[in-house]
Amino acid sequence: MVNALELYDPQIYELVRQERARESGSIRLIPSENYVSRAVMLASGSCLTNKYAEGYPNKRYYEGQQVTDLIEKMAQDRAKKIFKADHANVQPYSGSVANWAAYLALVQPGDTIMGLSLPHGGHLTHGWKVSVTSKVFNSVQYTVNPDTGRFDYNRIEELAKKHKPGIIISGATAYPREIDFEIFGQIAQKVGAYHVSDIAHIAGLVVAGIHKSPVPYADIVSTTTHKTLRGPRGGMLLCKAEHAENVDKAVFPGLQGGPHMHTLTAIAVALAEADTPEFITYAKQIVKNAKVLAEKLLEYGFNLSSGGTDNHLILIDLRNKNISGKKLAKALDRARIVTNYNTTPLDPAHPSNPSGLRMGTPAITTRGMKEPEAEQIAGFINKVVENIDNESVIEEVGKEALLLCSAFPVPDHFIIPNKNSG
Repeated sequence: MVNALELYDPQIYELVRQERARESGSIRLIPSENYVSRAVMLASGSCLTNKYAEGYPNKRYYEGQQVTDLIEKMAQDRAKKIFKADHANVQPYSGSVANWAAYLALVQPGDTIMGLSLPHGGHLTHGWKVSVTSKVFNSVQYTVNPDTGRFDYNRIEELAKKHKPGIIISGATAYPREIDFEIFGQIAQKVGAYHVSDIAHIAGLVVAGIHKSPVPYADIVSTTTHKTLRGPRGGMLLCKAEHAENVDKAVFPGLQGGPHMHTLTAIAVALAEADTPEFITYAKQIVKNAKVLAEKLLEYGFNLSSGGTDNHLILIDLRNKNISGKKLAKALDRARIVTNYNTTPLDPAHPSNPSGLRMGTPAITTRGMKEPEAEQIAGFINKVVENIDNESVIEEVGKEALLLCSAFPVPDHFIIPNKNSG
């Protein structure tokens, strides 16, 4: 396939080659990024990309679904098994679409939804003002405690009682602490709301039992299929049996046409990989690496949101270093360390040039890096900060980062899936 691409489109072939080299030769710390296995990539690039499968298994609108029905059923069954859910919809094109479908399955346009504010770690689709979710629904936003950087569940409950939302959304994209989904479920029950939990970032940790699962406490659980779950870029919904029909209708025909069967097939492969002891070991190491990276950064005098991490993610407030998140992210990128600049709670800076830097450990863990490498990476970051305007030092760090990457090549195969996972 590579030879065919090189033959028919040498320009794209060369760009793909360059991206592979970049991913291999960089310390990738963006918490939403990872490396998929060769098996997942082969499924994603398979002949399933040729097939339309509008509808659901045994209820399609196109013929020729003898194979696609089996694949989608297998993906559904694997998702239900590892998440211990009544029902799974594996068709959403993305986590954003999945969130939309969750809302539309439970409430009507104009109803109130309540989610975490974007600057405090929430997602655009949790009702933030620049998202269309805030225009279709009446959006109320809760925040973290400014003193602790953590959720204040009493204040969240007070806000819920005041506004009586139809949906309360738990979950985040830049919250480094464990979320108590049971309390969110209790708050929702008290005010007569549905509980939607977005676990896009921590789905792999939930599967591995490292983070409490929201499935028993939420009406609908939304997730992406990449990040810590280490699958292709897609979305998924898990729900109680009573919501299954509404969830399916919200996805199709409510928001989408035919599912991307090549992605859905790759999701099925990734779910099989997640149903193994090796995956649990990997997920545990993600958290170990994040904790060591956070502890070392604290030793170097960095100010971490909430003072540390319980999961895969670290959020640095750089105001005490007098460096903007954007400037540092770009300097680190030149040093072959890939992060993203990010707002922090109560950040006075504009989102386009915020005070924060977000990083995570899924990708380096997939490469086999452990605690010693996490400490080394913290040293790289500190060295760049201390020499932010010295390009020769940044270049030197880049050489050290490349050397570290060479010792931990990107693996083609992670594990041998459990034969009973289907």
